[in-house]
Amino acid sequence: MTTTLPSPPLAALLADAVLLAHLGIVLFNVGGLLLILAGNRLGWRWVNRWWFRAAHLAAIAVVVGQAWLGITCPLTTLESWLRALAGSAPYHDGFIAHWVQRILFYEAPAWVFVTAYSLFGLLVAGVWWRYPPERRKPGP
Repeated sequence: MTTTLPSPPLAALLADAVLLAHLGIVLFNVGGLLLILAGNRLGWRWVNRWWFRAAHLAAIAVVVGQAWLGITCPLTTLESWLRALAGSAPYHDGFIAHWVQRILFYEAPAWVFVTAYSLFGLLVAGVWWRYPPERRKPGP
């Protein structure tokens, strides 16, 4: 079986798409917690729907697990590979990539990320306990 690699322009476009998806996950993790907290103060019942809360908890659990196990995020690996296929150095090209990467990627020792992700995960778990998700009761 032969594998065809994407052309450099397509690889660059796919790398930007992966970066935007990565940003979306980060925004869901951080913004989701903010929505849960604000929503419970403002009476928004949807923020406690089981599907939303389970997806949010699972998303941050994956991040915390990767940090503790020392695993590089697969989206970061995929994006870097695509950027290499595009012929550019990872994290140094394109308007979208330039600005989104400044938000997502920064230099610090690994323990800083493990600690930050773990504390954030504990905060998510604490909010789960403080504002438990609601399961819909079966209809008539």
